[in-house]
Amino acid sequence: MEMRMELVPLSWRENCNIVIGQSHFIKTVEDIAEIVVSTVPGAKFGLAFNEASEPCLVRTEGNDPGLIEDAARCAMASGAGHTFYLILGEGLYPINVLTQIKACQEVCGIFCATANPVDLVVARSGRGAGILGVVDGASPEGVEGIEDKAARRDSLRRFGYKY
Repeated sequence: MEMRMELVPLSWRENCNIVIGQSHFIKTVEDIAEIVVSTVPGAKFGLAFNEASEPCLVRTEGNDPGLIEDAARCAMASGAGHTFYLILGEGLYPINVLTQIKACQEVCGIFCATANPVDLVVARSGRGAGILGVVDGASPEGVEGIEDKAARRDSLRRFGYKY
């Protein structure tokens, strides 16, 4: 069987985050939706899950049609079975839901949780596709200095993550 690798760029609504992961069961789509709704009530999100056995559909949930559409587009672009694409609306961040998602009994792992541009490294064979990894954002341009450390700490406090 032959395999080819490709980079698959993903896109979603500006000012939103994405969580990309792998799971093992169709139940994942409902469980992750319940996690988001029960962790941050009223938060907007869209979720897509690539089913890996017949009928091999992209399963969706969420409460924002545009975010659901973004998630489904990411799922179709990857074509990787048993993967999910959770788009978090403005004001909802991975830090709010990631621990609960990782604890979900169907979730095998998380590839990334980010607002950065993402390229998936996808392997394709005659059977299907799988995510080998992700390119998340840009490469470092240097090592932080004293001023950069102060700015990082100030940002965390401005965001409300530190006292």
